[in-house]
Amino acid sequence: QVQLVESGGGLVQAGGSLRLSCAASGRIDSTFPMGWFRQAPGKEREFVGVIGTNGNFKAYGDSVSGRFTISKDNAKNTVFLQMNNLKPEDTAVYYCAADPDGSWRNPDDYNHWGRGTQVTVSS
Repeated sequence: QVQLVESGGGLVQAGGSLRLSCAASGRIDSTFPMGWFRQAPGKEREFVGVIGTNGNFKAYGDSVSGRFTISKDNAKNTVFLQMNNLKPEDTAVYYCAADPDGSWRNPDDYNHWGRGTQVTVSS
């Protein structure tokens, strides 16, 4: 059993910053690739970013590249998503996911998911 718990969401004004955390526990390897996705009402789940096993590999979705940064603390089994220069279109529920079988951009390939944390950006 693997548990992923996101935290750090909230309401912020456009241009502001938030830092999300995803704490992993249970039968999970700290070296698993970890991804962040988001889903706005009426839209499909969107790839935000991924961090590889040792943190050396990172990739971001086009809409957040240059504004969001992923990092991880393997000792604490925690992944972070630093979000800067937030925009109203960043409003969504943000999910972390672990251990993709195939493409790390495809949410269907991830084996474990958290319940999400709401991020709301006001204009």
